[in-house]
Amino acid sequence: MPAKDGGYFSRLVKKLTSDVETLDADDLSEKSEAGGAQRACDCRCGDEVTVLGRLRSVELCPASEAATLEAELFDGTDEVTLVWLGRRRIPGIEPGRSIKARGRMADREGRKVLYNPYYELLQPT
Repeated sequence: MPAKDGGYFSRLVKKLTSDVETLDADDLSEKSEAGGAQRACDCRCGDEVTVLGRLRSVELCPASEAATLEAELFDGTDEVTLVWLGRRRIPGIEPGRSIKARGRMADREGRKVLYNPYYELLQPT
């Protein structure tokens, strides 16, 4: 009986011929779905979403009087910017960390954004 996803041989060929970034994105996407999160590429503005991925960057943006902490989350399919208003630092929010975030998806200049998301820091695997 053939496997739904093309079988063991096709997965092996894909792993042997794909670049590291593509393999990492595929792995993140699989972990996201297994963790009960939506794929970031499927999330739309106004939707209540849960996304799971790895933080690529974290930066303090003191553009105004109130500082904001911004982190770029990548789940293997798309990027989501997490923005905490009025925060300068959050322990555990650092590049390379896996995180599950929940909130209402917004759009800022064509980019997906979650403002003040609820979040869960995940254990490294």
